[in-house]
Amino acid sequence: MQGECIAAISTAPVVGGVAIIRISGAGALDVASQMFVPAGKRAVKDFKPRYMYSGNILAEGGITDFGLCVYFRAPHSFTGEDVVEFHCHGGVQLSRAVLKRTFACGARAAKAGEFTMRAFLNGKISLSAAEGMADMINGQSTAEVRAGSLLYSGKLTKEARAVQDELKNILAKIGADVDYPEEDIERTELISVKDDIAALEERLNAFVAAYTGGKVIKNGVTVAICGRPNAGKSSLLNALLGYDKAIVSSYAGTTRDVVEGSIELGGIRFNFYDTAGIRETSGEVEREGIDRAKKTLASADLALIVYEGAFGKEERELVSECSCPVIKVRNKRDISDAPGGEEDVFISALTGEGIEKLKTMMKERALPQGSSDGAFIIEERHYMALKRAAAALKNAKEAAGVVPLDIISVDLQSAWDILGEITGETATEEIIDTIFSKFCVGK
Repeated sequence: MQGECIAAISTAPVVGGVAIIRISGAGALDVASQMFVPAGKRAVKDFKPRYMYSGNILAEGGITDFGLCVYFRAPHSFTGEDVVEFHCHGGVQLSRAVLKRTFACGARAAKAGEFTMRAFLNGKISLSAAEGMADMINGQSTAEVRAGSLLYSGKLTKEARAVQDELKNILAKIGADVDYPEEDIERTELISVKDDIAALEERLNAFVAAYTGGKVIKNGVTVAICGRPNAGKSSLLNALLGYDKAIVSSYAGTTRDVVEGSIELGGIRFNFYDTAGIRETSGEVEREGIDRAKKTLASADLALIVYEGAFGKEERELVSECSCPVIKVRNKRDISDAPGGEEDVFISALTGEGIEKLKTMMKERALPQGSSDGAFIIEERHYMALKRAAAALKNAKEAAGVVPLDIISVDLQSAWDILGEITGETATEEIIDTIFSKFCVGK
């Protein structure tokens, strides 16, 4: 299917070596023929698909650039339509001038994600694969990009369709028994239906369980750095980040607002929040900082309780307020090496001693086992769909042998339809629009 001709800059809007302007849809080659003068004798309309041709690119404002042009004939292109790309020098204003010329020659500006949406609508890519592409582009950690690449490769689509195929087989068995009872369908086949449903439910539940790690991959780990004033929280943040992000001072209460910073550990993004020192205070500004510290602690995935000397009453109160794993971090080893007894790790934020041990401990406490190794259920939409499909199968399994088989088939068909939301077969227009609106223009 060829849509109206659209165009956009597909490379980042920064100065670089090369910029790519992409045109897709009916008339893409006609647009190109109006603004590209080949260096050779072959006319644009006679270009061989997937061959690079050099020549002059005629841009808006009387600008001419010497670059490359390539043509992809439908359906053998990313979008499944006729596609032409101009590869010009990577100036921001130059690439914009080339794009403006495409509009003058008959193309319109592409919407965000419109190229990828056309690829989906033309069957070139599944819906979950498109989401994987977005995760690869927007990924902020190695694990997130890896998970996105698994989605993009079609792994989740293949798994969902495999379950759908099994559901079709079960529905066919049930349909034969309902439609042709006089043929006395083998009862052993019908007895196996419940076992088949149970196996599929277990399969989907395994994917649902994988979201525990997938959510960490997608969102990262929120780490609250808490403790009394002057315990060395800001120094610890700087030591973890490897550069000075937070202000360090000998004056208690220097940190008033939450200071943020991120690093990657084991392929996962750890988001640190250095909070105000918690103590009794009459200062309005400092009190607001302490309130924010407690809110940060309440929503954290991991808490680092930083202290100096003995683990006291204030630290125990902080632990009691935590609903997440806690690491007791005794600081200032460079000043005193006396045994403390309660710490999980003894460090010096000033010299860096013990920081690597702390990082290892953070990975062990915060990351679900296997979360960074091949997990690909990272989108909440997929998690909710898999959960709903598994629930439908559970209903069907529990009803087997209790209600007529044609009643069970309703839940089985519901599970099939829900899985179609993942692949795109039954996704609503609202879901599709929401997914592709998250893409940048030009993708």
